[in-house]
Amino acid sequence: MPSSLPDVVLWSIPAFVLLTLVEMVSYRLRPDDAAAGYEPRDAATSIGMGLGSLFFDLLWKVPVVAIYTAVYELTPLRVPVLWWTVLLTLLAQDFFSYWSHRGHHVIRVLWACHVVHHSSRKFNLGTALRQPWTAFSSWPFYLPMIACGVHPAALAFCSSVNLVYQFWIHTERIGRLPRPVEYVFNTPSHHRVHHASQGGYLDRNFGGILIVWDRLFGSFAAETERPVYGLTKNIETYNPLRVATHEYVAIARDLRAAADWRERAGRLFRGPGWRPGASASGPYAAVTVPPGGPGPRDRDASRRPAEAGEPSG
Repeated sequence: MPSSLPDVVLWSIPAFVLLTLVEMVSYRLRPDDAAAGYEPRDAATSIGMGLGSLFFDLLWKVPVVAIYTAVYELTPLRVPVLWWTVLLTLLAQDFFSYWSHRGHHVIRVLWACHVVHHSSRKFNLGTALRQPWTAFSSWPFYLPMIACGVHPAALAFCSSVNLVYQFWIHTERIGRLPRPVEYVFNTPSHHRVHHASQGGYLDRNFGGILIVWDRLFGSFAAETERPVYGLTKNIETYNPLRVATHEYVAIARDLRAAADWRERAGRLFRGPGWRPGASASGPYAAVTVPPGGPGPRDRDASRRPAEAGEPSG
């Protein structure tokens, strides 16, 4: 295992705490409106989800590391751990992260994991800590990198860098950045769109570090109107266990009620709002974004189950 790669997340924890406290104080000194800032129960839930994810991630990493190590040992390819190969690995990881993130919005069994991160009606640095407890669902997306000879430790390092980068974009305190930055990188403006519940904003801006993937693959939307955060059908709970599992419960309910195996497969692997008899559509068929950006729209109700927690973007 390469020993020269630091634990980026561990070293960043003091910065996470400090920046979150600074943002909290800024809202106390200069509140924008009642909808912005922090709500104690919501913040406590986000912190609880974050702490829980640290524990569960340790459990999930055991089988994932075993699979990655086996694939790495089987492939004849090797990518050396050098400064420039690490940069290229980070670029590749960000590319596959885009597809992982997009997949977690359009495949219901994956959405059941990711919905946790979108379940807060607030958008602040505390929201960045609201992480799922079932994050094992992302590992298949990165297998091509391991098969190409990327060391599992190098992938873990780049994944950590990507995760740390995304912390600071969970804020309303930073407006638009200079145009070249907004064009290339994921920014608070772009990520506010991703967490919004307006129809024209849904399932947009999946990029981690770079927003260029969204521009290339047709999932980009610019921030025009102020976002409304949360799910299109919000869950009325601050219980971390329910937040972590509510969509899995909804899936189980739908599977029990399904008429046949074809419907059961659809409930698992189609979009979060798929139902028997619904017209076939791609992940963006219900959303048309005009050249000037999205406007206020109602989401096609057939794309999300009425009883389940629904995505905010």
